[in-house]
Amino acid sequence: MPVRDIRAYKNRLRERYKKARRAMPPEVKADCDERIRNRVRGLDHYKTASTLLTFVSTAIEVDTHELIRQALADGKRVAVPRCVDNSREMEFYFIRSFDDLAPRTFGVLEPDPERCERLTNYAGTICIVPGLAFDMDGYRLGYGKGYYDRFLSGYPKAKIGVVYSECTTRHLLHGRFDVPVDLLVTEKYLRKINKNYRAQRRYAAKPPSSDGGSR
Repeated sequence: MPVRDIRAYKNRLRERYKKARRAMPPEVKADCDERIRNRVRGLDHYKTASTLLTFVSTAIEVDTHELIRQALADGKRVAVPRCVDNSREMEFYFIRSFDDLAPRTFGVLEPDPERCERLTNYAGTICIVPGLAFDMDGYRLGYGKGYYDRFLSGYPKAKIGVVYSECTTRHLLHGRFDVPVDLLVTEKYLRKINKNYRAQRRYAAKPPSSDGGSR
């Protein structure tokens, strides 16, 4: 499929999943957020990690604000991303509270590098990964900017995708260099990605008849 058609296809999917999220009643979203948060905190990966890497959620995303507060209360260090100027790269900085954050790229809250320490060592970390949608092999549909795609390609520790169950699908169109998550957490279930099975799958030559896939 031509690159132009793939981009258009993914953009249609992005609008579909954004629409589904905006349609969630506030009380339903809040309940789903709490269930996902509790599942994450119940993971052995979470319990043994000393540092939590996580995105700072926007209104239509799985809420991470309370997860950040609880992780800090659990005695963990928390690091959140900051987009690097004039690039598609991002760096993580430790925060102590939301006072260390300010609106920046795309209106997302990001850490102030003047008051926050940059993360340089991934030992003891896990990463909470955003996505508009995820498939059963752990591949994600992002917002199309590529920040997380680049970061995850060099991140060696556990990658945990969080998403609402209605924003999951059997298969998303993905590229050879896309990096899947290791665990998928929804309000209904936890899915551990079978890497051996995934390695045997062939890359899709055309969009699947149902859905398709990559902040």
